[in-house]
Formats: sequence, structure tokens, C-alpha cells
Amino acid sequence: MTEPILTIVVPCYNEEDVLPETIRQLRILREQLVAEQLISTQSTLLFVDDGSHDATWTIIYKASLHYPDVKGVKLSRNAGHQQALLAGLFAAKTRSDCIVSIDADLQDDISIIREFVKKFREGYEIVYGVRNRRDTDTFFKRHTAQWFYKTMKAMGVQLVYNHADYRLMSRRAVEELERFEEVNLFLRGIVPLLGFRSTAVFYDRKERFAGKTKYPLKKMIAFALDGITSFSITPIRFISFIGFLSFFSSILFGGYFLFLKLTGHTQTGWTSLITSIWLLGGLQLISFGLIGEYIGKIYKETKRRPRYIIDLDLFNLPKALPFLPEETNAAERKTR
Repeated sequence: MTEPILTIVVPCYNEEDVLPETIRQLRILREQLVAEQLISTQSTLLFVDDGSHDATWTIIYKASLHYPDVKGVKLSRNAGHQQALLAGLFAAKTRSDCIVSIDADLQDDISIIREFVKKFREGYEIVYGVRNRRDTDTFFKRHTAQWFYKTMKAMGVQLVYNHADYRLMSRRAVEELERFEEVNLFLRGIVPLLGFRSTAVFYDRKERFAGKTKYPLKKMIAFALDGITSFSITPIRFISFIGFLSFFSSILFGGYFLFLKLTGHTQTGWTSLITSIWLLGGLQLISFGLIGEYIGKIYKETKRRPRYIIDLDLFNLPKALPFLPEETNAAERKTR
């Protein structure tokens, strides 16, 4: 079998502290895989700068000038991790036989990319990197993650348990992924829908090498909510169920209170009245908010805005441009 061309896609957002070490380790791994004749000498590393405000793009750009196997794509603004990942996958697909996506923080064990490639050569088109355990997570993050996977499964969404975005995809799989045109694209749910032959490789996750996490609590909640509402209408049906339950309960309690009135056993019920009002009012507000979440997604989809805008693409240029990133201008964009 001819050695496949591998591209390792690394989304980056304000990763100046860890990026030099990430580039160094991934280059060493690439050279080892080439020496073992597992991948082609044309294999590359593609770093996607997701609108960073630090020196991330400068590091990527200078590395691309020194090392022909390092390439970069710069987005015009911060589009989000999932969109930056898509930008890298779609940029790499025409020049790759298989693509591995991995975060820049070196928490995922890069050595199992070797196993990814071996599985690909065996005929698997999607290979998932799955964590053995979540010992490196905080108590809160570990248990909320388990809750999220269980909730998604209960709603009929088939996710790969303990899998994030560390995976290998064949070019054909990425081409089919590109056909999903929705703006609210939840990759962990979309990729299993492709249906191609897949398998998993298990590994132990490490501590972050340097820098701070780019997924604080606020982003994790937004990400989970986006995943739930992008794949299932079960929450809407649950609201309907609660509504019917409340309606029939009110009929039963209405009959009960009428019976008490007719038998002369009524008492002052201010507390129960206020409690009922607050309960029903809270349920209504939650319901309106959830329905609004779905309407907001429909609103975004109907606009058909681009998921991301590429400011500079060094991957699909014949060679790196001979000027520093801060000197990029309209002339460069015309070249691209």
C-alpha cells in the first residue's frame, strides 16, 4: 500500500505559551512516522489561528518559513473552536488522504496518532481517540461531562463516550462532512452520522503542558446547550409533556378544592397560591427560553452566513510569503 498523505490539523486560540513545544513534538512524530513508512513524505502539520490576540499567528508563520512541513491558516476573527477545526479540515482535504484533528495544548497523547494511521491503513475511515478515564479533570468537570453524555444518549443522539475532537478522518469522510451545511454544526454528533467504517483507540489524557484552558465554565455550558439543541427536539417535547401534566393536575386539584368548598373545609391558602404562581411562572419562562433557543438557531440558519472567513491560507499557497504577518495586506489576499 502506498503511504498515505497525512495532515494533522491543530486549531489554536491564544496558544503562544504552548505552541512552540506543540510544533516541536508534532514534527518529531511526523518524522518518525515517515521513517517507519506509515505516512508519505508529503504529510504536513496545519495550524489554524482562530483570531488569536497574542503571538500565536507569528509563531505559526515563522515556523512555516523555517519548516516546509508546517503550514498555517489564519481566520479573520475568532469564529470558535468548532469552526476553526472545520476550516482546517476543509483546507486540508484536497491535499490529504487522511486528516487527524488535535488540540494544541498537548493534553491528548500524540503518540497514538501512529495507531490512528495503522487503523486507517486497515480500512477504517474514521478513528476516534477515546479517553480511558478522566482523572485529570476536576470533580465538577468530570461529573458534568458524564451527565452530558448520558443526557445526549437519552435524547437519541449517539455520541462516542469520552471522545472530544481527537480523531482521524479519511478524505472521503471530510468531503461528506462538508455537505452538512448548517451553521450550528456539532461535530461530535455529526461525525458518527456519516456512517463510515469506524473504530476507537484508547489513551490516557495528560495535564495541559502550558497556558490556560480555553473552555471555562461559561463556554462549556454554551457548548453543551448547543449540542443538545442542535440534535434533538426532545426538550421541546418534554415541555409539552410538562404542560399536559400541569393541565391535568390542575383539573384534579380544581375538583379537589371544589369538593372542599362544598363540604365547608376551605382554609386561607395564600402560601399555596403564591407558590403555585411562582412555580408555573418559572416553568413558563424556562419554556420560553428553550423555545427561543431553537428559534435563534433557525434565525442563524436562514441567514446563511459563512461559518468563518479565512484571512490568510499558507497551506494552499505554493510557498510561504516572504513578509511578516503584520505586513499582510490586500495584495496578499489577491495572491491567495
